[in-house]
Amino acid sequence: MRFPNKEIVERVRREYPVGCRVELVRMDDAQAPPEGTKGTVVGVDDTASVMVRWDNGSGLNVVYGEDVIKKIPAVRTVCYGETREWETRWDAEQFFLHAMIMSEGSEQSRYTKIYTELKMGMEICTDGEDF
Repeated sequence: MRFPNKEIVERVRREYPVGCRVELVRMDDAQAPPEGTKGTVVGVDDTASVMVRWDNGSGLNVVYGEDVIKKIPAVRTVCYGETREWETRWDAEQFFLHAMIMSEGSEQSRYTKIYTELKMGMEICTDGEDF
C-alpha cells in the first residue's frame, strides 16, 4: 500500500474533523460494521485513515482509498419551506442569530423558533410551517 502524502492527510483531517458524524457506505473487512452504521470521528491518523467510534461499539478505522464513508450533516433546518443541511451547529446558530437580529414581527418569530431549537440540540429545526 502506498501511503498518502502530507497534503492528502491534512485534507482528510479538514474534511472529517473530530466530532463529526459519518455513515459507513462500504468497508471490505470481515470485522466491518454493517453498511449504514453511523459513528463519530475521533481522529485521522498519519495514513489518512479515519478513526471512528461506531455506534455499535466497533472501533475499526476507515482505510484511506479503500473504504467509503459519508459525512452526516450536524443539523438540518427548514425555514420558509426550504431545507438546508449544515455541517456544524455553530454555523446554523450564527446564521439564525443574525437573521433574528435583522428582522422583526412574524419573520423574527420564525428565526427565533429555529434558533431556540438549535440551542436545544434538536437535529431538525423548523419555523413551524409544514414541511
